[in-house]
Amino acid sequence: MKNVVFLDRDGVINHDSPDYIKSWSEFEFLPGSLEALKQLTLNGFHIILITNQSVIHRKMVSKNDLDFIHDMMKKAVRSNGGEIKDIFYCPHIPEDRCDCRKPKPGLIYRAKKRYRIDLETSIMVGDSAKDIECARNAGCGSTILVKTGNGVTAEKILKEKMIHPDVIVRNLLEAVNWIVTRINPAAMPDNS
Repeated sequence: MKNVVFLDRDGVINHDSPDYIKSWSEFEFLPGSLEALKQLTLNGFHIILITNQSVIHRKMVSKNDLDFIHDMMKKAVRSNGGEIKDIFYCPHIPEDRCDCRKPKPGLIYRAKKRYRIDLETSIMVGDSAKDIECARNAGCGSTILVKTGNGVTAEKILKEKMIHPDVIVRNLLEAVNWIVTRINPAAMPDNS
């Protein structure tokens, strides 16, 4: 599968919270994110969320609670003209040393295996250094850092680590504008 855009969730699609997002009532789309998801969908991109969700391990929400939040999010996106193909999340805390918590590439590898994704043509959009590192570790073709969420802090961390995103933008809508003006999925064969 080509034309895949991996997105982080908190701080990219919705407002992040230091207290975590524990219910649908706490979930609030960032300005422009619904339009951005719609534009990706209309331009032939497959959207896959790659997100750390340690709220499960921390026993702040159950797997069913998180699934409900994601179902409601997907419905809202769909009702606004967008489509999220799938969501891959890590339920662990950093101390678990799992292979799926970003910056490790396990979630992207799982998505690649399920959908036979061509990672060299894929794009990762995130607001943290972990997102950009994860994409680099997985071999994604392009990385975009958004300044919503943790983006400003992430920019400093990435500079210290000498890791450079392909582009840094204000928000998801600017990221999508960058993507669709540079890549034309209609001109690329999709072997999904």
